[in-house]
Amino acid sequence: MRYEPGNRFYDEMFTPDGQVRLHYQGAQEYIDRLGTAEFSRRHELLDMAFRNQGITFTVYGDALGTERTFPFDPVPRIIPAGEWAHVEAGLKQRVKALNAFLGDIYSSAQILGDGVIPAELVYTSSHFRREVHGVKVPQGIYTHVVGTDLIRDERGEYLVLEDNLRSPSGVSYLLANRQAMTRIYPGMFEDQGVRPVGHYATALLSLLRSMSPRDRGTVVVLTPGMYNSAYFEHAYLAQQMGVELVEGRDLFVDGGRVWMRTTGGRQQVDVIYRRVDDDFLDPLAFRRDSALGVAGLVDVYRQGRVAIANAIGTGVADDKAVYAYVPDMIRYYLGEAPILNNVPTYLGWNADHLEHILANAAELVIKAVGEAGGYGMLIGPAATREEVDTFLVKVRDNPRDFIAQPVVGLSRHPTFYPDSQEFEAAHIDLRPYILCGPKETTIVPGGLTRVALRRGSLVVNSSQGGGSKDTWVLEHDGPAAPQGMSQMMHGDALGTQSQSQSQYQGGFGAVPLGLSGPQGLGGQSPAQSQSQSQAQRGGGSQSQWQSQAQGPRQDEPPAGAPERSSAERRVQEHAAEQARVAAYEQSQVQYLAQSGGAAPGDTHPHQEQPGETPAPPPPHGSPEPAPEGQHSYQQQLEKRELDSEPRRAPRTDEVQGQHSYQQELEKGTLDQGEEN
Repeated sequence: MRYEPGNRFYDEMFTPDGQVRLHYQGAQEYIDRLGTAEFSRRHELLDMAFRNQGITFTVYGDALGTERTFPFDPVPRIIPAGEWAHVEAGLKQRVKALNAFLGDIYSSAQILGDGVIPAELVYTSSHFRREVHGVKVPQGIYTHVVGTDLIRDERGEYLVLEDNLRSPSGVSYLLANRQAMTRIYPGMFEDQGVRPVGHYATALLSLLRSMSPRDRGTVVVLTPGMYNSAYFEHAYLAQQMGVELVEGRDLFVDGGRVWMRTTGGRQQVDVIYRRVDDDFLDPLAFRRDSALGVAGLVDVYRQGRVAIANAIGTGVADDKAVYAYVPDMIRYYLGEAPILNNVPTYLGWNADHLEHILANAAELVIKAVGEAGGYGMLIGPAATREEVDTFLVKVRDNPRDFIAQPVVGLSRHPTFYPDSQEFEAAHIDLRPYILCGPKETTIVPGGLTRVALRRGSLVVNSSQGGGSKDTWVLEHDGPAAPQGMSQMMHGDALGTQSQSQSQYQGGFGAVPLGLSGPQGLGGQSPAQSQSQSQAQRGGGSQSQWQSQAQGPRQDEPPAGAPERSSAERRVQEHAAEQARVAAYEQSQVQYLAQSGGAAPGDTHPHQEQPGETPAPPPPHGSPEPAPEGQHSYQQQLEKRELDSEPRRAPRTDEVQGQHSYQQELEKGTLDQGEEN
């Protein structure tokens, strides 16, 4: 691997003197064995697979087209066990304090009375909801799903950049990344001791069910609709959990309860995992022009007859001005010193801080307190004098709405750029996902590593040209684990799946949508089904197609065979891996042929011939139109018949080629609720 780590920023993979860090040795050796040409060819296969599966996100206001394939770099970000233990402890401490803070300010507000946090700061937050003051939430939990953004500074210290407590997005890409990597770079996982992530949907469903006011309650995922930027994730999570994906018009309130319209009559809803911002949840309580929510929902919520995750009003705790006081919350509620520090923050509402912000704007990062996704932000060193002056007009007009932070040199990581066919340094951050339950807090090992794919950029958000990486948390501190480790030590690998994982572990690529197979979405083994929810669909044995795509484990000799030399074993393992990847590649080309699409760079689907050099794909972040006639993941979901009954009733209010008022809301205003 040819790569220049440099000395200005902390490099995740290499030390300042150019030596690979111990926990990266296995990955580096694999990449070197594979070679740049083969690594690049498989990178193209990744792009094809992501297009086939509709792994997309939406950029509003983009003249080149809003829906894009989510950019992905296959050089994994690796975190050793000791390092992760520190991060995990800090995250659990932080979410515990944040939950205590929310419970406090929506009841007696003791922390405000004691002067630890200025009351003015809380009550002037646009996300403070007086409508739910005094409401007792199930089990006292407000923050069921949390996405905390972490960065590493020039010294390698983990810092909290912000907390996302309303509707943190991105976990579907985390899971998609792992599934894609295990199919396209399977040998990279061998003997590395990578902890699995595929149990997330099972853990999320268990958490949501624990909130139900009734035994065996009905859980739904509430989406603003297919025009929302994170609709892919909404559909994916609903499918993984085996629950209904609903829009506001599918639900109604009657008799003090929430009901879902189905073809078999109405069905009571007990738990709503909402991906709709507070403002749009209930037109009777919040925005009266909202067509995305459910009229009367808040009243039922107050009565305790429906649970909502995350709780209404959690946004006040991820206000970027309130963020500055989280270390004080930890000391006040827990009596502990913060394990993870904040980035130093200047508050616009503080007169002394405001003066510093205005005088040093060209050297600071200034952010709007209620924005997400990289919007409403000024990076002073990268801005022109005119841009700085224009932005400061807004700061002077509404100082409460802005904070400022020093520019932190985010750590960098080797990233493969197809246009140069080189590994180059790119800045990254990390968003771990935390599930807060009544008995335990579950953190998916790793999280979503976001990478700034625009050369020299510090902005990692997908809406601003960023992409993602697979994030590995190891069971050890490196180097690679010895032979013979258990399946858990191989991540979410191609062999037997962990029983704790959700049904659809075929995931992205096991059976491309549109191809035949049990239920069309991948089956499950009898052993898996024992631990899975009755609400999950499908079943039966693994499909023959999936077994063919994965290929036999030719690297395992029969019992009694003479022990192979290291060189022989490596050759056989490489051959077996190539066979599995080739079978997977053929399945993707087959899908393109069936859908009327074409392989990257071709006018018709075909297999690459031996010795043929594939054309490099467009640079990451460049929009690529979907092949004509190809349907996205969410469109396939809507077209495919779901197995369980009752199903949501069909709609008759959609006119081809006409965007309703509701669709316009989905495309625009509501996107601020998704913290991407």
